[in-house]
Amino acid sequence: MEPVQTPDVWEDAAATLARRGLDLSSFGRLVVVCAHPDDETLGAAGLMRGVVAAGGTVEIVLASDGEAALPEVGSIDRAGLARTRRAELDAALAELGVPATVHRLGLPDSALREDQLVGPLAGLLAGADAWASPWRGDPHPDHAAVGRACPAAAPVTAHGFGFPIWARTRIAPTDPGVPWDRAHRLALSADDRDAKRRAIAAHASQSAVPPGGARAVLSAATLAHFHGGHEVYFREPPPAGAPPELFAGLYRDGADPWAVRTSFYERRKRDVLLACLPRERYALAAEPACGLGELTRGLAARCDRVVASDVVDEAVAATTDALGGITGVEVVAADVDDDRAVPGGVDLVVLAEFLYYLPAARVGAVLDRIADALVPGGDLVLVHWRQWPAEAPADAATVHARVVADDRFDTLVEHTDEQFLLHVVRRR
Repeated sequence: MEPVQTPDVWEDAAATLARRGLDLSSFGRLVVVCAHPDDETLGAAGLMRGVVAAGGTVEIVLASDGEAALPEVGSIDRAGLARTRRAELDAALAELGVPATVHRLGLPDSALREDQLVGPLAGLLAGADAWASPWRGDPHPDHAAVGRACPAAAPVTAHGFGFPIWARTRIAPTDPGVPWDRAHRLALSADDRDAKRRAIAAHASQSAVPPGGARAVLSAATLAHFHGGHEVYFREPPPAGAPPELFAGLYRDGADPWAVRTSFYERRKRDVLLACLPRERYALAAEPACGLGELTRGLAARCDRVVASDVVDEAVAATTDALGGITGVEVVAADVDDDRAVPGGVDLVVLAEFLYYLPAARVGAVLDRIADALVPGGDLVLVHWRQWPAEAPADAATVHARVVADDRFDTLVEHTDEQFLLHVVRRR
């Protein structure tokens, strides 16, 4: 099937609409899940090379061997084609300079189903730092099935991404179904582009017209879409957000998982937050998800009363031990939905490194609760790390934009830092 648009369309969109660059620093162990051999090269060649260059490892999961290519040609030896395509994958990885372990699931090409993929993928994705697969919105049904299965199978602690393949040739980037709000771009160096061209050529069975056939799977016009200077990746976060038990495990045995007591980032963030509070003193403040209580200590010096809460018992115990002697501080075990976490009549609510861990529907419910609890003229403070945590359904920019756009609040302070984003909004 020939492309319906020119290669520059998606190339231009990658440069202008994908506002985030792809940060490979947390991609220690990358698993690339493919419906067919050549998906990895067409969609993720630069990513794999970048991870290896950064000292990480790459594994390939091959759902099918791609034996059903060109189904209209009945004379093709399907078993032979499967062997050829597996060998081409090895050759392509060698051209890319990517030493990768390849796991074969042996499922039927052009008949992949999400329910058959989730179980095997769960074991192979366990312990991965990141995964990438064809995008769930790609027009090829096998690509879409793999793209849907990966988020269901992957641990919430893994960064997940979908890359467009046939979408680059068949779907206009202006289509409303293309999630540019979750898009990341990866710029390819000249060496990356050369290696990718050689790797694409290694999948020779896909660019050649087979005996008895009238076309190649990948025509020259199609391949031109994959020779550009950018790859596109759509973030696929865990839709249900981060479960409380994940944080409970992090806080066990007195651990300080984010070094809130010692890191310069945490100290500086707290200092900036306290400096941005518009009032010298508040009567009653609420701090859901208080963690180990380091920010609570600073708030206590500015407030008559502070209710600090957390859903994790270990965090509540640590905060109680650290701040139990400070007058006016109440520490409770409660989720943010509990009235005890944000009691009525508060004039300050602080949400630090918290809101982006909630699914979108729950973010709305939390904002409703806070708007009801805040007195008119009360302040809501948001501060979040600018990167996108693996467990978070959204990033800081997305959740902050949602609050800023809420007509129940007026924005008083916007602090855009290299490392974190901070807003103070006031209840109307």
